Amino acid sequence: MNTEHKQLIARQLQTYVSRYPSQNKAAQSLKGVSAATVSTILAGNFQLISDDMFRRIEAQVSSPTDNQGWQIVPTTPFQEITFALDDAQQFRSVTWVVAQAGAGKTTTARLYASEHREVFYILCSEDMHRAEFIREIARLVGLRTDGLTLHELWKAILHSLVQMKAPLIIFDEADKLTEGVFHYFISLYNKVEDHCGIVFLSTDYIIHRINRGLRCKKPGYQEFYSRIGRKYFQPEETSPADVLAICSANGISLSADIDQVMRDAEASDFDLRRVRKAIHRIHRTRT
Repeated sequence: MNTEHKQLIARQLQTYVSRYPSQNKAAQSLKGVSAATVSTILAGNFQLISDDMFRRIEAQVSSPTDNQGWQIVPTTPFQEITFALDDAQQFRSVTWVVAQAGAGKTTTARLYASEHREVFYILCSEDMHRAEFIREIARLVGLRTDGLTLHELWKAILHSLVQMKAPLIIFDEADKLTEGVFHYFISLYNKVEDHCGIVFLSTDYIIHRINRGLRCKKPGYQEFYSRIGRKYFQPEETSPADVLAICSANGISLSADIDQVMRDAEASDFDLRRVRKAIHRIHRTRT
């Protein structure tokens, strides 16, 4: 890894640190990175840090806009999801954003988190149990988790969040959370209501899941549904105009190439992952 690349990572790290109340809290939020390592890199002493450590840090602090060769375009879903995130952060509300796969939910959320203070992005998974759920929130907030019970971590998380000016927690792919973790969300919300914004992102599967839970009167579902305001935020779908703007921003200008990307987009319900692959394929055939 050359010096120029390390300098880029150091700038990314500095931006990441600026989103936290202190450098120490920012360091605590990084996996496998000590506070001393963060200080050393920010001081410019690169020779003391291994290339592997630089790569580990880059994976955690880089922004979607740092992906060279790909320009992010503010599509209609991008703008509307950004509005939902900003609204939840400003007014400390809870919102569940439902959009189709490939609409750009993850990219939008990660970019928003990289550009705003006190925003914490969590990618959920099916095997995330309650203890991991709590420890992941604690880590991202910048708290030590070693040696603390889950009850102690809850108290520390809540204390930290209510001290912040406008915190926002984003749970991506939130429909994968187990019911046990849903119940922990209710506990979290009851404590931080009016102090912290919360946004869930998922496909429309969550609508069917919650409706089924309500019909079967599963414990916690009625309360959970009430917490999200008994409605979902559903942005407009990606349009042909959005795809055209993506083509233009990423160097696709020939009519034949645009038509090819548009055909791929229409065949995949305007899945932006498919659009990106189509554009990548065209560039590869031109080199």
